[in-house]
Amino acid sequence: MSFSSRGRLNWWMGAVISASLLGACGSPDERTGEVPVEGESARDAVAGDVAVKLSTPRQSLAAREDVSVTVTLTNVSKDAVRVLKWHTPTEGLKEDLFAITVDGAPVEYQGRHYKWATPQANDYLRLAAGESVSYTVDLGATYDFSRTGNYSLRYDSGSGEGVSQLRSGELSVFVEGRPFVDLGAEQAGTVSAFALSTANCTAARTTQVTQAFNDAKTMSQGSINWLNSPLPPYTRYITWFGTYSTANRDVVRNHFNAILSAFNNQSVIVDCGCTDSAYAYVYKNRPYRIYVCNAFWPAPPTGTDSKAGTLIHEMSHFTVVADTDDHAYGQSACKTLANSNPARARDNADSHEYFAENTPALP
Repeated sequence: MSFSSRGRLNWWMGAVISASLLGACGSPDERTGEVPVEGESARDAVAGDVAVKLSTPRQSLAAREDVSVTVTLTNVSKDAVRVLKWHTPTEGLKEDLFAITVDGAPVEYQGRHYKWATPQANDYLRLAAGESVSYTVDLGATYDFSRTGNYSLRYDSGSGEGVSQLRSGELSVFVEGRPFVDLGAEQAGTVSAFALSTANCTAARTTQVTQAFNDAKTMSQGSINWLNSPLPPYTRYITWFGTYSTANRDVVRNHFNAILSAFNNQSVIVDCGCTDSAYAYVYKNRPYRIYVCNAFWPAPPTGTDSKAGTLIHEMSHFTVVADTDDHAYGQSACKTLANSNPARARDNADSHEYFAENTPALP
């Protein structure tokens, strides 16, 4: 993802707001001067361990200026803590980390929607006790600031199931409108209508993508078949989507009909150029291009967290398909979500993937 420069900008003056946030960063130990391995000798942070401060250069930004916000993380606990990088702006905005409104109307996140893999040590940031670090992001790269008005910015990195609520207070900024540049608008090259195309893929990877694409269609059709004639006690549905009713079933069935229709009738592009540790990502408003990443390749063809399931997960995200979001990742969190918030489960991409993969098989 393209972003404006990030780094330490502690000198940056502006409006500042504090809140509780999880965060971490590898840096020299104050006693030894050594840089510990990221994720080493640090407990997982809990809410209140890290304070966040938001600042802008001015409270009124002209159209020629980036909507740059500096996020300063300070570990206020007595321990070294760690947090997943993608819940912080350390490597830019790889999730929807801000809640933004303009004159009271919500501003939609336009960035990437990932399916994350099981985190490894280098996916965590480590922050020593008392340590502060700052990162700057251009919100205009992932949120639409084309409307002139009074914007309210709030950091909110943890709305998902199993993730602490990581929120700041509100920062008010007047922004003069500027055209939104869609980061997902890469040139696709020559694409055959109603067919799978690949980009940045070797011949071997094209073969794997093609198999995954065909398996995804089969799994989507299988999901529709089950939803067309469900039998009590509806275990498969209830496990992933919670409370069963005909109306609730119809929502999910409509999603899978749209997913299968997209696989069958649209020009789908699978791009192999991503080198992130995730499985894949998409830009919701840029159908039908799916970027597959490092975790995609060792995944099984079908079954839990499979290549085919990943394509279903990402296809469900597109606004013109099912417009799903990411409220929970992983089977355990998705089962919890189905019990605690069935409406969100019906809007959750991983829940659709696990229903389609049906591993282990449920009646």
